[in-house]
Amino acid sequence: MGIFSRLSDIVNANINSMLDKAEDPEKMVRLIIQEMEDTLIEVRSSSAKILAERREITRSIEGLEGQVQHWEGNARLALSKDREDLARAALQEKQLIQADLDALEGELKATDEHIDHLQDEIAQLQAKLSEAKARQQTIVMRERTVESRIRVKRQIQREALDSAFSRFEHFERKMDRLEGELDSLDLGANVPDLASEIEALAADEALTSELEALKASVGKVATEQQKAAPKTAKPTKK
Repeated sequence: MGIFSRLSDIVNANINSMLDKAEDPEKMVRLIIQEMEDTLIEVRSSSAKILAERREITRSIEGLEGQVQHWEGNARLALSKDREDLARAALQEKQLIQADLDALEGELKATDEHIDHLQDEIAQLQAKLSEAKARQQTIVMRERTVESRIRVKRQIQREALDSAFSRFEHFERKMDRLEGELDSLDLGANVPDLASEIEALAADEALTSELEALKASVGKVATEQQKAAPKTAKPTKK
């Protein structure tokens, strides 16, 4: 199984639950990057172990190759001494060692292929990790920008609301002032001041004096008319 499939298995459980819960994007990205870094460290550690095993296999192959050459040399020596039986036995030993050598060479080939694939996947994971870190900065910047814009929008709306309430308060104060003026006018009409009362008394006194003078004049004229009128003879009794 490739490391990307393994990485998907590691990350999916946490990431899917976070996505379902609409978690903080910045935290989610940090978690993904952390999982990728942990996987990369683990895979590199595994690669180091595989490379160590490869070196051991290589040493074993070199040792078997030496034994193969050794028993082949023994077979040649036996034939040179006309000991075909010994030569046959040496060749049999060589074949057994060659079989082990062939198996190790096959294992070495498979190990090399595994290492090559592993190195390719590590390179891909490293590239994805670098891309994720670059995109992390973009996501963080976008999130902060959106949060800032939301705060600005809220502030603007609050200021507009405050402005509306200020206008309400302005109109209320204006109405209070007008109502106060109206009350003061009514108060002045119902309760005259001292000067107005004195003026009213003076006017009434003048009117009374003029009325008395008019009465006196009318009475004098009537008296004079009575005096000027001829006296009529009283009828005599029969």
